[in-house]
Amino acid sequence: QVQLVESGGGSVQAGGSLRLSCAASGYTKRANFMAWFRQAPGKEREGVAGTYTGGGATYYADSVKVKGRFTISHDNAKNTVYLQMNSLKPEDTAMYYCAAATYPRSWSRLSEYTYWGQGTQVTVSS
Repeated sequence: QVQLVESGGGSVQAGGSLRLSCAASGYTKRANFMAWFRQAPGKEREGVAGTYTGGGATYYADSVKVKGRFTISHDNAKNTVYLQMNSLKPEDTAMYYCAAATYPRSWSRLSEYTYWGQGTQVTVSS
């Protein structure tokens, strides 16, 4: 089993920044890919960014228009994945979830992920 615990959410004004953290524990070797998803009220959960935990490729979802504003990174020593979010917009308001998978065929597909965190709320006011 892998446990994921997110932190770092909060309320900011548009243009502000937040850094989300997701600490993984348990049998972390089961999951070599970690990602951030988000879900706004009344909308489907969508992938934001993902990365292999051992280094390598990172992925950002074009559909959520976060390229250039969000950066995903991973600290192997801490088994923690981060999402640095800059230039936040009101449309970024959502519950943000961390998830872990093993060699996902499609990183933004929810069904690829076995392990999920409980979520951390991000609210951006205009």
